[in-house]
Amino acid sequence: MLGLILLLGALWCLFALVANRVIALSTRGGDVGSGLALFFMGVYARVVHGLRVEGLENVPKASEAGPLVVVSNHTAGVDPLLIQAVCRFEVRWIMAEDMRLSWLEEFWSWGGVIFVDRENPSTAPVRLAMSHLRGGGVLGLFPEGHIERPARTLLPFHAGVGAFVRPTGAPVLPVVIEGTPTSVRSAWASLLRPSRARLRFYPPIRYERTMSPAEIAADLESRYAAWTGWATSDVTPA
Repeated sequence: MLGLILLLGALWCLFALVANRVIALSTRGGDVGSGLALFFMGVYARVVHGLRVEGLENVPKASEAGPLVVVSNHTAGVDPLLIQAVCRFEVRWIMAEDMRLSWLEEFWSWGGVIFVDRENPSTAPVRLAMSHLRGGGVLGLFPEGHIERPARTLLPFHAGVGAFVRPTGAPVLPVVIEGTPTSVRSAWASLLRPSRARLRFYPPIRYERTMSPAEIAADLESRYAAWTGWATSDVTPA
């Protein structure tokens, strides 16, 4: 009987430790759901993708994060999950409408993804993203606009990234991602294929408001070319 009581006590302590850990991970003020999501993202990132992280000291604390624009090169559909698994604040991603899977609609809504239609541009998503930034939120962007093909080849950075940074004055947190799975069939195939992914966070950059959106994008592109040593292609993938 004593052994059973001790076992139950140990299990209860373990449960309490896990519960506290989950709540601590929450990006929504102690919400258990977001804590669990971040917990499982971390497990998934390390088990399936062997995620390695460098420059973690450059990632702001949750209490000091926003407003902030997280900028990354784009290697695979799994990129935003790997980045969010590391950040202790919620990143609201901008995503192309043509990548929107209808059966994941509840997930998109829960994650607050902001969709933009490349075929029929609208100002509504831009206004929503601007409002989020000005309210102290964190926005996630892939300035290349497409997944890099071939791998380890940068695509031109669009001026849209500068259009968010310049008027809001939000600093940019650059992250270089590499080593994710590549697939010519589907961007989402990378979610299930193991890899040895790596994230490198660089110190936040504050741009002067005298710089144009195009100048900000060009500066970021040149920095990424220097950080990666990769060539830049001007061919947009299909």
